[in-house]
Amino acid sequence: MPQEGSSYHHGDLRAACLRAARELLEESGGSGLSLRAVARRAGVSATAPYRHYADRDALVSAVAGEGYRELAGYLAEAHPDPKTLDDLAEIAAAYVRFAVQRPALFRVMFVEPCDPDNEERVQATAAIWEYVIGIVEEVFPDADPDTLSTAVWALVHGLAFLHLDGKLDADTPETVDNHVRAAVHAVFAADSAHSPPERGGVRAAP
Repeated sequence: MPQEGSSYHHGDLRAACLRAARELLEESGGSGLSLRAVARRAGVSATAPYRHYADRDALVSAVAGEGYRELAGYLAEAHPDPKTLDDLAEIAAAYVRFAVQRPALFRVMFVEPCDPDNEERVQATAAIWEYVIGIVEEVFPDADPDTLSTAVWALVHGLAFLHLDGKLDADTPETVDNHVRAAVHAVFAADSAHSPPERGGVRAAP
């Protein structure tokens, strides 16, 4: 670990601060995230992070931006070319799985107040939105893409937080995946071009 007062080349300090912020998030959630705490974890002076982040909100925006990019990559790995309702269900399951596996990061991305003018964050969220619209256009070519994309994201995002907050059973990854797939199929069961899902709805956590 770098020692207090160590100097970084431009770019290295930023990366070190983000890495420290992610570590702090995993250990204590958003409550433990501050520029001073990040400086201590990175082993630099208390003022060093301000070279890249004007305040905590700017740091949170940078962390959130990283999270959005990771989420986009995670979803693309889950299914590179979604075209059917089954494909959409797999993407939805991956979205919720990402949230359950990275709860602190996910809450920073979607709960913590971020700088709405942060270019990095704006571009990353726009990319996620375009990704959702692209899926909807493929799976439901006759639907209004903007309206249905909002509904799809709201459904999947709500499922993510129901699992994160313990309202739905998240004991195993398989349980979470099955919940999400069943919910997506149930909501879009009116699409007669697809077979209905197997019985066995979403079970609330005890």
